[in-house]
Amino acid sequence: MNKRITLITGASQGIGRATAKCLAKAGHHVILLARSKKALELLDDEISAEDGSATLIPFDLTDGKSYDALGQALNQKFGRLDGLVGNAALLGQIGPLQACGERQFLETIDVNLTANWRLIRILDPLLRRSESPRAVFLTSGVVPRPRAFWGAYQASKAGLEGLIAAWADENERTSLQVNLFDPGATRTGMRADAMPGEDPATLKTPDAVADMLVELVSEAETRHGVRVEYS
Repeated sequence: MNKRITLITGASQGIGRATAKCLAKAGHHVILLARSKKALELLDDEISAEDGSATLIPFDLTDGKSYDALGQALNQKFGRLDGLVGNAALLGQIGPLQACGERQFLETIDVNLTANWRLIRILDPLLRRSESPRAVFLTSGVVPRPRAFWGAYQASKAGLEGLIAAWADENERTSLQVNLFDPGATRTGMRADAMPGEDPATLKTPDAVADMLVELVSEAETRHGVRVEYS
């Protein structure tokens, strides 16, 4: 395949969906991961209507036993990966830490942190076969500015930042460029759940954010090991 091949997690809605469409329009072949097969099929219809190309993979990021099979399937079909957008995330329960159930707490950590380590483990060999591999992971402003009641979510994102900083440092002398991206307040379903009283019309759209993510996984990107904030 002569297109850049880029995988996006959480591709069925919000920032992930907008980024998938933007990447496809920019000429990438996009590999779309999300739990909802129906939502992925609807997105694929929109991408195809604009002459883009996509591979759909309904996938549950909390199913740790499925990752090896995913890596093998991608290796057999594509043989390489040029870009990775680690977008999928759970908000979890907003409230006092002692009120958060163990299952919900662990699921938030699993999706926001552990799943990204699992993806790194299976996708690193594929990224190394690209001439210009790029990876970016979405983080949050709650890491530098922690606040009450966001315990599980902000702990998972703080852990993610540490994880990605380590991976970036490990690739200091390779062609793989790894960065973090903080989109800030964006008009998404997660934001509406977190801030139900907020007027969504005052927030930037996922499409505006997607443009920066496309840049971060482009062949021309030169930044490495940095935390990029939306501007």
